[in-house]
Amino acid sequence: MWSRQPAEITNAASSQKMAESWSFLDTFEPNFRPLVVIELAKSTKEETIEWFTKRIVDKKANGGAQLLVKPLVTENGDETIYLVGASHLRLLLGAETVGLVKECNDNSMRTFTYSSRKTFKDFADDNHNFLTMAECQYIIKHELENLRAKDEKIIPGYPQAKLYPGKSIVRRLLTSGILVQIFPLHDREELKKLRHSWYGRVKVGYQPLDEIRCYFGETIALYFGFLEYFTFALIPMAVIGIPYYMFAWEDYDKYVMFATFNLLWSTVILEVWKRICAIVTYRWGTLLMKRHFEEPRPGFHGVLGINPVTGREEPVYSSIKRQIRIYLVSLPFVCLCLYFSLYVMMIYFDLEQWALDYHEENESNFSSLMLFVPSIIYAVVIEIMNRIYRYAAEFLTSWENHRLESSYQNHLILKVLVFNFLNCFASLFYIAFVLFDMKLLRQSLATLLITSQILNQFAESLLPYWLQKRQKKRMKKRMCSLKTDTDLSLVEQVNLEREMGTYFGTFDDYLELFLQFGYVSLFSCVYPLAAVFAVLNNITEIYSDALKMCRVYKRPFAEPTASIGVWQLAFETMSVISVVTNCILIGMSPQVNALFPDSKMDLILTVALVEHLLLAIKFVMAFVIPDKPRDIQIKLAKLEFESLEALKQQQMKLAAESLKE
Repeated sequence: MWSRQPAEITNAASSQKMAESWSFLDTFEPNFRPLVVIELAKSTKEETIEWFTKRIVDKKANGGAQLLVKPLVTENGDETIYLVGASHLRLLLGAETVGLVKECNDNSMRTFTYSSRKTFKDFADDNHNFLTMAECQYIIKHELENLRAKDEKIIPGYPQAKLYPGKSIVRRLLTSGILVQIFPLHDREELKKLRHSWYGRVKVGYQPLDEIRCYFGETIALYFGFLEYFTFALIPMAVIGIPYYMFAWEDYDKYVMFATFNLLWSTVILEVWKRICAIVTYRWGTLLMKRHFEEPRPGFHGVLGINPVTGREEPVYSSIKRQIRIYLVSLPFVCLCLYFSLYVMMIYFDLEQWALDYHEENESNFSSLMLFVPSIIYAVVIEIMNRIYRYAAEFLTSWENHRLESSYQNHLILKVLVFNFLNCFASLFYIAFVLFDMKLLRQSLATLLITSQILNQFAESLLPYWLQKRQKKRMKKRMCSLKTDTDLSLVEQVNLEREMGTYFGTFDDYLELFLQFGYVSLFSCVYPLAAVFAVLNNITEIYSDALKMCRVYKRPFAEPTASIGVWQLAFETMSVISVVTNCILIGMSPQVNALFPDSKMDLILTVALVEHLLLAIKFVMAFVIPDKPRDIQIKLAKLEFESLEALKQQQMKLAAESLKE
C-alpha cells in the first residue's frame, strides 16, 4: 500500500471536507461500471455472502467499503461471482486515501486531494477518465483489503474461521478458502488499442510505456521499460562483439580490450538506468509516494497478541522460532540443493568427456554434432532444476512464516538467486578456472545461453498461449448454449478471464534478465557473441511478454513502484563479480603471462591490483553519476520546502488559536 509523501500536507479544512463528502456519498450509481470480479467458493453459505456483500456496500462510517456490488449469474444459475464497482465521487475520495500523485495545472506533481481537485490537469466533474482504469481498480483493491472486522469473532456460517478486531476480512476469506480469487476486469476496447500499438505490428521503435502504465500499472510498465533499456544498452556490446568474433575468434589475447570495455559498460548502464527510472517514475507520480505501515501478509499465522507498534490485536509469532526454521531447516536444504547441483554438473563433465572420446574415435559429422549434445542436455536439466527448486523455495519461505510481504519476498529472492547463480554458472567457473579449457568454455556458454533462451520463450509464452486458445474455444462453445438475461458478452468475458492463469508478478521476468546479464558480463572476453544473442532474444521477449500480458493471463492489479527494487542491487552485484572474473581471465591469457615469465606471484599481485583499481573506478563512477537528474532533485526539494512551510504555518495557526483560548 502507498500513502502520500510527507511533502504533501493535507490541512484540517481538507480533512473536514473529505469527511463531509464521505457522509453524503451514496452507494447508488445509475451507470454501473464493473471493475473488479470477486469469485466465492460454490459451497459458500448464503449468510456469509449476505454478510460480506453488506460489508462491501456499507458506508465508511459503519466500517464498510462503500462500493457497488452486482451478482453475475453463471451458466449453472449460481451467484458466487460478484462484480464490484464504485461511483465517480467514491473513486476520487479513494484516490486521496491511497495517496495517488497527479499532475497539476502548473505542471508540478502533487498528491491528489478532493478539496483541491480543480487544480489538477484534465480534471472535470464529468470527466470520468481523470483516473485511469488501473488506478480505479487499485483503489477498489485497497478498499477491499482494508475491510476490517469490528466486533465479529467469526465469519458468519464458518465458526472455524476466526476473526478479531482489525483483521482484514478479505485475507481471512482467502486463507479460509471461502474467497477463491479477486481480479480486475480487462477493458476490451482499451486492450485492443494497446495490443495494436504495442505488438500488433512489427516495428522499430519504443514501446508505449505510458499506455502500458495506464493499463497495467507502474510495476509492469517499469519492467518493460527496463527490458527495452537493457536491450538498447546491449547493442554496443553486440556491435563490438561481432568483429571480435569474426576476425579474432581464436586470438584470445585480443579480448583484453573487449573485457575492459565490458567492465565500464556494466557500471555505466546501471547508473544511467537509475536516472532514467527517476525521470519516468516522477512523471508517473510514484517517485513522490511511499509505503504505508505494512500489514501482516495473508499466510502469516501465530498466537493472538498485541502489536506493540499499532496497539492492534493480531497474530504474533516468535522470531526465535522463525530463525530456527531458517537456519536449521531452510539453510541446510538450500546447501543440499547446491550440492546436488554440483553433482549434476560433474555428471555433465563425464558426458562431455564421453562425447569427446566418441568424436576422436569416429571423426564424422555425426560425432561433431554429438559434441554439443551434453551441453544441450545439461541446459535443459538446469532449467528443470531451477523450476523445481523455485517451488521448493516458495514452500520453505512460506513455512518460515514471515510477517511482512517484503520480508517474505527478500528471503525468497535470496534463496532463488543463490541457487540459480550456482546452477547456471558453476560449470562455466569450473571450466574456466579449474580445467582452463577456453574452447569448451565458449561452447558451453553459447549452448547454455541459447538453449535457456529458447526454453524460456516456449515455457513462458508459447505454451501458455496455446493452452489459453484451447480454453477459449471450449468456453465459447459453452457460452453459445447459455440462455440468460445478463449481458452475454460480459458473462463470456468474466468466465473467460476467471479461467485464465494468474500472473504472479515480474519476479521470473527479472530473474531471466539477471541470468542473461550474467552470461553476457561474466565471461564476455571468451564469447563476444553472447550480447548478440541476448539482443535478439530480448527483441522477441518484448513481443512474447506483451502477448503474455494481453492474451494469456488475467489482468493483474496495478502496483505503484518507484524503482525495480532489490533487482537493482542484484544486477550491481553481478557487475562486481564480472570485474573479478574478467580480470582473472585476462591474467590467464598467454600475452599477460608472457610479461611475468619468472614470477607467478607478481602476476597474481598485478591482476589483484588491476582488479581493485577497476572496482575503485567502478564505485567512483557510481558515486559521481547522480541517481536523479538535477531538475528532478530541484523539484523534489521544492516540494519538501513547501511541505515544511505548510506544516510551520499550520503549527503557528494552532498556537495562535491556543493563545486566544
